[in-house]
Formats: sequence, structure tokens, C-alpha cells
Amino acid sequence: MKILFVCQYFYPEQFRVNDICFQLVKDGHEVTVLTGLPNYPGGVVNKKYRWFRNQSETINGVKVIRSWLLGRGNGKVRLGLNYLSFAVVSSIRSLFIKKDFDNILVYQLSPVTMALPGLLLKKMTKKPLILYCHDLWPESIASAGISDKSRLYRGLLKLSRWIYKSADEIWISSRLFKEYFVSKLDINNNITYLPVYAEGLFEEIDIEKATNDTINLVFAGNIGEMQSVETIINAANELKEINSIKWHIVGDGSSRRKCEELAQRLELENVVFHGHHPISAMPEFYQMADAFLVTLKANKVISYTLPNKVQSYMAASKPIIGAIDGETKLVIEESGCGYCSAAEDYKMLAENIRVFISEKDKHIEYGERAKKYYDINFSKGVYMSRLYGLLQKINKSEDVHDV
Repeated sequence: MKILFVCQYFYPEQFRVNDICFQLVKDGHEVTVLTGLPNYPGGVVNKKYRWFRNQSETINGVKVIRSWLLGRGNGKVRLGLNYLSFAVVSSIRSLFIKKDFDNILVYQLSPVTMALPGLLLKKMTKKPLILYCHDLWPESIASAGISDKSRLYRGLLKLSRWIYKSADEIWISSRLFKEYFVSKLDINNNITYLPVYAEGLFEEIDIEKATNDTINLVFAGNIGEMQSVETIINAANELKEINSIKWHIVGDGSSRRKCEELAQRLELENVVFHGHHPISAMPEFYQMADAFLVTLKANKVISYTLPNKVQSYMAASKPIIGAIDGETKLVIEESGCGYCSAAEDYKMLAENIRVFISEKDKHIEYGERAKKYYDINFSKGVYMSRLYGLLQKINKSEDVHDV
């Protein structure tokens, strides 16, 4: 197969789309990615790609075509310009790329407007368009403080509905996304659940416990408004008298400074912000973890999301303690891999951690449950099998239409 991926983010930015594309090439398929200039999460375009350098390159066999964009920078206005610049410039760039692909697959994170060049290419080539949804729009911006009564929200709602309805297939990374598509966007056809997997290096973590008394709790991922890392900081304050707990925040994002300032105001000496690290360095943090933490804002629609970090946590055979609603809460409860309280309820998060540290004899059992659930539902082998089945079904349908 020849597949064109459209995604605003690609290597060296760290998203699961990288590994999916690399695996497709290893399996003998031709993959081209239409993407932007790397600038996530720091907000500044990577020096290697400035001044129109390396606009076309091959990475692990994947042909990468980059469109100019304005770096994310800081603040909502700059972020909006980042989104807009990619949508416009990549749409123009799409007019000039080679159009010998079988499918167009939009790996849709935020914003949904990254799908616009895919829609243009669908119109030009008549090839099937798959929209693989990982962030619900416009709810992602509503969670960041944009009123759902505002003109901006209403305009983006209309645009998002049009984009989603224009796709031939919609794949969703969380089961609860379908409820949003049906109730909010009035879309009920050709929706398929396809959760992602964790990179293989997380499946090789040694689950044996350390001999010291320190309890290392690790949050790894983007530190943005939606992730509600403040809930973790406030829980740490509730437990500040327990010296054996060490809190590790690994990652970067728009809310990192705010969270660091909160930890300083609360005089929390056992909360460590490690900053951004490449995926290759993450096994060190996964190895140290006695349990992983996952949080999201208290928002019904945002709770439909299953953060990709959950699959990585489970693949590493470690317990998970969450303050999160919706899909992730279901996964934690179905697997029996830890504890989960309501989103933003830092007091209950703290109480669950108290219980967790009191039952050290169960820690390995929780981790084993996580890995078992991962192997059945989220493993890479299961994922690739499902992916190929979906692509083959679409291609067979197209062959019938062509006859």
C-alpha cells in the first residue's frame, strides 16, 4: 500500500504517529508524511529546519514533506497563529506533492484544521480519506477556557463538524469519543475504535521492586491546561508529612511554569520537575516508578479522551493512580491496575496514594494486571493487525467502486 499521512507533528517531535509510520515501512509499505516544522513542545522551530532547510527528507524510510509554520511560542494568540499557518501553508503545499497514494490518513491531534490539506487532496484525487481522531474539537479549546457561547467556539464547531463529516472513515482512539460524535456532531456512520499502543521500549521495564523505602510517583507527558498537573501538586501538599514519597513530573508544556510556581509556594521539596526528555531516555523514569499518575481536567467531553501515556504506563507493568474521569477511569477499573478518583479531586487522590503506599505487597500484582490488560487490548501486534484489516477493507471497497 501507498499511504499519505497528514499530521502537523512528526519526528523529531514525539508522537505515536512516528512509530506507526516507521512500522508500516518496515512491513513493506510506502509512506509519505505531510507535516510541519518541528517546534513542539518548546514552541521554537528546530534550528535544523529554519530558513527552508530540510523541507523534504527521508527518515527511517518514511518520505517527509514539511510545510512552513509559525512556532507555537507562548500564549493563545501565538498558538492560534501556529495552527492557522500550518493549515494554510500545508494546503498550498499539498497542491504540488506527488499524488500516487492509495489512502489519505489524517492523524488528527490538535487542531482539527490539520485535516484541511487532506480534504483538499481527497477532492483532487478521489482517494479515501481516513480521519484518525485523538483530540475532540472544538472541545479541546473549550477546555482551555474558550466559552462555548463565544463566536469563536460556534464557528469552530461548524468547521469541525464539516471536517469530520467530510471524511470517508473516522477512527477514534477512545471508545467514548463515539458518544460525542453522535450527540454533538450528529455523526454516526463509519466510526471505528482503534486505540494506540506503547513504544516497545516500555514493554522491557524490570518490574522488580527497589529495596529502599522511597515511593516514587511519576507523571510523564505534556504539562498543559488540560492535563491538570496542579491536581498532583495539591495532592503532594496533602501528603507533605510523608517523607518517603517523591513526586516526579517529567515533561514540558504551557502549564509547567505555573505548576512549578505552585510547588514553590507550597514549599514542596519532594516534587521534582525533570523537564522534557526524548523517548529514548524515558525507560529510566519508568524503571524508577512505583506507580504512575494520570490526571485530566474535570470536563465531561475531555474525559472521553484516553491519554496515550496510559498505554505506556500499562506496557511498563506498573500500577496507575488517577484523578480522572471517563475512558481512563473505565480502563483503570476494568484492568484492576490501581486506583482512580474524580478529576481534580486532589484530596481523594492523596487518600488513594495513602492506601497504595500501605499495601506494598500488592504493587507487583497491580502492575501485572496492567500488563495483562495491555497485551489483550493495546499491544502493538494487536494494533497493527487491526490497522491492516481496516486499510484492506477500505481498499477492497474502493476496488469495487472502480469496477
